[in-house]
Amino acid sequence: MKLTAVAKHAGVSIATVSRVLNNSGVVKPNTRARVLKAVEELKYHPNLHARTLAGGKSKSIGVIVSNLENPFFFDVYHAVETRARGRGYEVFVANTNYRSEQLVSSIHLMIGRRVAGLAVIVSEMDSALTDELAAGSIPVVFYDVGTPKGNITNIRVNYRLGIAKLVEYLHSMGHEKFGFVGHHSALAPLNERYKSVLETVSTYGRRVEVRARADDDSLEGGRQAARMLLSTPYRPSAIICVNDIMAAGVLRELRARGLRVPEDISVSGFDNIKLAEFCSPSLTTLHIPRDQIGHTVCECLIPEIHLADDLAREIVVDPELIVRESTGPVTAPQKSVRKR
Repeated sequence: MKLTAVAKHAGVSIATVSRVLNNSGVVKPNTRARVLKAVEELKYHPNLHARTLAGGKSKSIGVIVSNLENPFFFDVYHAVETRARGRGYEVFVANTNYRSEQLVSSIHLMIGRRVAGLAVIVSEMDSALTDELAAGSIPVVFYDVGTPKGNITNIRVNYRLGIAKLVEYLHSMGHEKFGFVGHHSALAPLNERYKSVLETVSTYGRRVEVRARADDDSLEGGRQAARMLLSTPYRPSAIICVNDIMAAGVLRELRARGLRVPEDISVSGFDNIKLAEFCSPSLTTLHIPRDQIGHTVCECLIPEIHLADDLAREIVVDPELIVRESTGPVTAPQKSVRKR
């Protein structure tokens, strides 16, 4: 797919397409929207190989994340920034809000800024875009997407291990009816957590059940997903959440319904952001070491730290179960859910 095809599809000049993709020059908002729509519809991926460093030494790295409103992503960015600044590097950050077209634009912008390396901490990665980045020469770190090769390092979370720890812990306290609260379930890294719940639950036989609901990756999204889950006849004794920010929203909805946590229903999260410790009750969760991930990103991307032959590798993160006040044994009979 060439730039000319995008220009023709959007009804603009090649120069206009270039300005939009490079985020340079003045382009009318409606024209920019038309170009980005054409990029998405044609599944255009820029030739990043031709855009990599062309002489000189860059003192900046790029970080692209899915949702800066989720503290997990901000924590990783902050860890990268702290270590990078200590090495005299500037850090550019971009937020995609889980939009694939924004990811393409952000990557193009970072390459245009001639960053020395790029960290892509997202869930919405496209395989064709992965191939384009692999064809480049700058070091790239993926989180939970892509595969290690050449200039690419992949940091992967062992979701199956972490979820198995959590489900086994809850099952040991008598929980057999689970709810799962998630978001963007079509994206592989997020769906992996739900699949891991189903796989672990299946080992306990037919008596153990799971029902899932999804909404936005936010506090309100967690509350809405819990509301949908509890509006059905199904009554879970424990709700497992895809992350801590949604778990906090679930806690809010349970309080509004007059349900006690964990006496009436247990709640758990994922990531162990600082908020998890300060929720009321404090949140049982699976710890992901954001500082360690941030430091690993810098080790891979900053030339003074990484070794050229040490990039094509996969680094596996094993989640650690953190038990706090939001989970407990099943009590019978369960308190009925007040209708809203």
